[in-house]
Amino acid sequence: MTVHFIGAGPGAADLITVRGRDLLAASPVCLYAGSLVPVELLAHCPPGVHLVNTAPLSLEDIVAEMRAAHERGQDVARLHSGDLSIWSAMGEQLRSLRELEIPYTVTPGVPAFSAAAAALEAELTLPGSCQSVVLTRTSGRASSMPSGETLAAFAATGAVLAIHLSVHVAEQVQGELLAHYGADCPAAIVWRASWPDERVVRTRVGEIAAAAQSNALQRSALILVGATLSQQDFGLSRLYANDYDRRYRPRGDEPRFPTGQEGA
Repeated sequence: MTVHFIGAGPGAADLITVRGRDLLAASPVCLYAGSLVPVELLAHCPPGVHLVNTAPLSLEDIVAEMRAAHERGQDVARLHSGDLSIWSAMGEQLRSLRELEIPYTVTPGVPAFSAAAAALEAELTLPGSCQSVVLTRTSGRASSMPSGETLAAFAATGAVLAIHLSVHVAEQVQGELLAHYGADCPAAIVWRASWPDERVVRTRVGEIAAAAQSNALQRSALILVGATLSQQDFGLSRLYANDYDRRYRPRGDEPRFPTGQEGA
């Protein structure tokens, strides 16, 4: 028996990985975060599956379900939204399973910031402009931020910021970013990225609060900030330059690797 932690992706039912889909189809028990995971994903579960919506449950309740399935010898699909590596509360569940000596696996999912960037049709890291993306948030009731992890500190780097779980304090976000990015720096608020009712609001740092308020964007909206959101005057990558000596496209006469393959 194994508990399979599966990243469900940002919302669209077809953005789950093939591995995640197959594990869902093979697990007779499915614990899913009902407040965030689209019900369409549950169609991949096998007939007769034991479904448990974990939204109203405590950690102890969730682990008890896993333990009961373990005693029955049944695999569990533990379905979380987005990707499991950030803000998923997976860590505390894994710690409990290790203490109980219950085996588990982890299958990654498409993160929300990737879906938001796709909605904006943006490459967040452009040559000569930005090569870093910071995933962060503001303090909330469930988790406070460490003292050194402030929006102002991250903004001072000039990196693209993907600010999660913070649209309800959009005015605070705007205030902390203004001094570093300026009022005209491109920004965007993407609500329910990849869902059928997705909404994309393009704005500027100086108008983040007004954009959030006028569009009534709440909860699962993601704020993105950085020049690359709309930048067109960026340099070319060396990756595809004719004079760039690459393993699979050397400047000499003889290839060092088989043709038809690509690599940096």
